[in-house]
Amino acid sequence: MMQTKSKVAALLAIALSVSGAYAHAEEDFVGWLLNFQRQKNVRPVTDKQYQEECGGCHFAYQPGLLPAKSWEVLLNANALRKHFGVNAELDDDTLKVIHDYAVDNAADKSWYKRSRKIAVATEEGPAPLRITELRYISLKHHDIPEKMIKGNKGVKSLSFCDKCHTQAAKGVYDADTVDIPNYPNWDGWFNK
Repeated sequence: MMQTKSKVAALLAIALSVSGAYAHAEEDFVGWLLNFQRQKNVRPVTDKQYQEECGGCHFAYQPGLLPAKSWEVLLNANALRKHFGVNAELDDDTLKVIHDYAVDNAADKSWYKRSRKIAVATEEGPAPLRITELRYISLKHHDIPEKMIKGNKGVKSLSFCDKCHTQAAKGVYDADTVDIPNYPNWDGWFNK
C-alpha cells in the first residue's frame, strides 16, 4: 500500500513539474493553476513593448492565437520588411524581444483552452500566417453574413478582432462579449 502511494506521489510530482514548465510561459505555476479563466480564454498580451510595437499598427494579437512556428515565420527581419504589404521593420533588439515573447507564449506553449484548440488544429502542415485563416477561427465566424464584416464600415475585416469582441484585449472571445458595430441586435450564434 505504501509503495502504491509513493508511486502515485512520484507520478503527481512529475506531472506537476512538466505542467509547470508549460505553465511558466503563462505565469507562475500557482497563479496558472488557480486561474480558472485559462480554461476558456487566450492569455492577454502582457509585454509592453509587444503591445506598443504591434498595437501601433493593428490589434496586438495575443501570441496564443498562433503556434510558435507561425511566429517564427512572421517575426523575422525579412518578413517584417513586407509584413502583409507594409514595411514593419524593427531594430534588432526590439525584434528579439517581440519575437521571443510571441514564441514563448504561442498557442502550442499555452494551456488556455482556445490556444490549445488552435495548437492541436495547426500541428500538421505549414505554419499558418493569418489568424483569420485558421480553421478554428473560420468555423467560429462562418454564420456571420459577409455584409456584417466586409460590408460594415465599423468592422471591414475579421482581422479587427477588437471591433466586435469587446473584451478581445483581455483575451476574452466569448460570444456573449460580441457587439457587431451597426448591428446591435444581431445575435445569430446565440439562437443555435
